[in-house]
Amino acid sequence: MPGEPLAVHPLTFVRQSHGWGKAEFARLMKTHGGLLGIPLATNRTTVWKWEQGQAPDADAQRVLADLLRVPYAQVQAQRWPQWLPVWEVTGLTAPWTEAGTVEALADLVGSGRLDRRGFLTITGAALTGLAASWVEAPSAFASALNGDRVTDKMVSTIEQRISTLRTLDDQLGGARLLEQARGDLDLIAGLLSTGRYTDRIRVRLYALAARVSHLSGWMAYDAGLRSAGQRYYIGALRSARTAGDDAFGAFILAEMGVHVSEAGRTAERVDLISTALDNAPRTLTPDSRSFLYLHKAEALSRDGDHQKAGTALNRAVCLWERHTMEENPEWLDWFGEAQLKSTEGKVLLRSGQVERATSSLEVSIKQAAPRDKAVRSSRLAEARLASGDLEGALDAANYGAGLLEDKVSSARALDRLKEFSARLEPHKSVSATRDFRERLHALRDAA
Repeated sequence: MPGEPLAVHPLTFVRQSHGWGKAEFARLMKTHGGLLGIPLATNRTTVWKWEQGQAPDADAQRVLADLLRVPYAQVQAQRWPQWLPVWEVTGLTAPWTEAGTVEALADLVGSGRLDRRGFLTITGAALTGLAASWVEAPSAFASALNGDRVTDKMVSTIEQRISTLRTLDDQLGGARLLEQARGDLDLIAGLLSTGRYTDRIRVRLYALAARVSHLSGWMAYDAGLRSAGQRYYIGALRSARTAGDDAFGAFILAEMGVHVSEAGRTAERVDLISTALDNAPRTLTPDSRSFLYLHKAEALSRDGDHQKAGTALNRAVCLWERHTMEENPEWLDWFGEAQLKSTEGKVLLRSGQVERATSSLEVSIKQAAPRDKAVRSSRLAEARLASGDLEGALDAANYGAGLLEDKVSSARALDRLKEFSARLEPHKSVSATRDFRERLHALRDAA
């Protein structure tokens, strides 16, 4: 629910899903342990420590597994907290049919608020399998369900709402707008489940479901809700497939790779973008293909293959130089030189080309929308610091902090400024450094 605290640990998610408060959960653990002949001294503080990252001992894990009806062999086979039952996502298990897409969207509308912040649920074989399923899935449509007639005007109205939300997201950040996007997704899912419509409108509705699912996922990611963001992206991938829009599907796979690479699973991002490129429609426009190669460059760079990253980056730039605005799909109309320069700067910085990286990042920020300016300012600060320009680095970081104070709400931007602040430790005695850290501390308190 909108007022719920964010669950920053899988155990928090499990507890909140069952409606257990910390004290109640502690009592349940003690009682259940007694039934099993395993005495526990669990209390509210113990639960708090577990949710802050301290692993329960073997006895507590055995009791918890039995309480949650998880086979103990699974507990022994997987490390804490991976065995906790939070990883089942309807979007991964439902059939790749229209009915399966409706089921996944309905589950997403009902559970999107529960899956909160801080842990990444879909990785490894599940993620690889999802990409493979997208490649193989049919695009057939089932017959329309009985219900009210869905008109062109209704669909056009929703399309305009989503377009407006995208524009506002660039200006304000996703955290302030996520509930509105969820509301639109709820409306679209309802129309698909109960509405009466022509085949042409059906395709438009699924295309809209794909767009708003992606937008919700992007807003969730920007707000720091990584796992929820992934679930929305799965809804987008399924909806795009049902609508027959494989170009947008390739785009979603590329975007999903960002989540896993930031969680340290860089090779998985390389696999995702490779799947997207290998299976994207041959009719993909040069700018769309440029976007995918830009993601490939970033993925390879994060994975440490700087030579191949440079090759992919050059390919992205060459493709972008061939683009025309008339060919640009509406879901990629935000893509341009600012994004190219941002990724170019990150790739160059990781490969040690600091001066070129700084120049590219400066161009990127100059041309970006406010939220992206806030996010990218920390990377520019990092590049300037790497070249020995402490004053310039702090200027960039303070610029980002100012945007967060005045108009932008973005957990990503704040997290990146925190990462930059850690790099300032050798300069902690400098007064300007202390001033920035105090400013950042105030931002963190207000978040």
